[in-house]
Amino acid sequence: MGCNVYSIKQVVEMLDIPSVTLRAWENRYQAVTPERTESGYRLYTQENIEDLRWLKEQTEKQGISISHAVRLLKARKENPAAEGPAGAVGTPREAFEKMKQQIYSALYEFQGERANALIDFGFSMYGYESMFHQVLVPILIRVGDAWEEGSATVAQEHYMTHMVSNRFYQFFHLFPVYAHLPKVLAFCPEGEHHQVGLLLFSLFLRKNGVEVVYLGANTPEGGVVAMLETQNRIGAVCLSVTDKELLPYCKELITRLQAIRPGIRFILGGKAYEAAEEPVPEAAEVIGVPAERWQEWFDYSFTGARNQR
Repeated sequence: MGCNVYSIKQVVEMLDIPSVTLRAWENRYQAVTPERTESGYRLYTQENIEDLRWLKEQTEKQGISISHAVRLLKARKENPAAEGPAGAVGTPREAFEKMKQQIYSALYEFQGERANALIDFGFSMYGYESMFHQVLVPILIRVGDAWEEGSATVAQEHYMTHMVSNRFYQFFHLFPVYAHLPKVLAFCPEGEHHQVGLLLFSLFLRKNGVEVVYLGANTPEGGVVAMLETQNRIGAVCLSVTDKELLPYCKELITRLQAIRPGIRFILGGKAYEAAEEPVPEAAEVIGVPAERWQEWFDYSFTGARNQR
């Protein structure tokens, strides 16, 4: 053979990985695929060695699971240009653009495993803040535009939105919840299908220790009523609307919900409310500031209003 190969015993000595672990990584997770002799003995290439060394570092130093590490490794091999913000693709903007295109294409073709592997790799390289704002949010917006233009089917739009939204939901459980803050119920009313802004705002609240019950897009009124009747700790309702035609319904909805839970706060957002000229109902406020000023709003209005009660 033209390159060096190593037996499993040599690999164990080189990497300090037990042979039983090596076999498990190979058989259960397809971490590497060593060559085989005619007698069936494993022979590991130099590339196998480097891959195993990288996997060991991820599991031991980064504390991630082997299954997650293998997915990152596969994405790393498929997307070597994303090795760093500069790398072979030049600027960070170019790196994000390439990753957006790759993830979008994978989702468009219903290649969920490939898309998740690329997203995992992006999180490991750039962190979740950058991936959310620079990659995943633009993908969700592009998906919505493609559906409205007719270049994506309903099935594609639902699948792509669901896959990306799931990655948002995963981070809801990473942040601590502070019991002194009111629980928030977040949803888009029935007929409203655009939830990107609501997702981002809900994640922002979770980062600040707020427990968020996220119901998502196109939520029937009955489900909201049931939540308010059974969840006593809900102190605020976050409502996001982009379609201005829904504003009259939302005004009536807020009145009905206030009758169920007097004193509850309503936090309103979305393009429809930002452009609305009519005043909002009492105990409701419109988040009219851009995302970079949400923290300022939260520190002054959300926690401040709570402290004044």
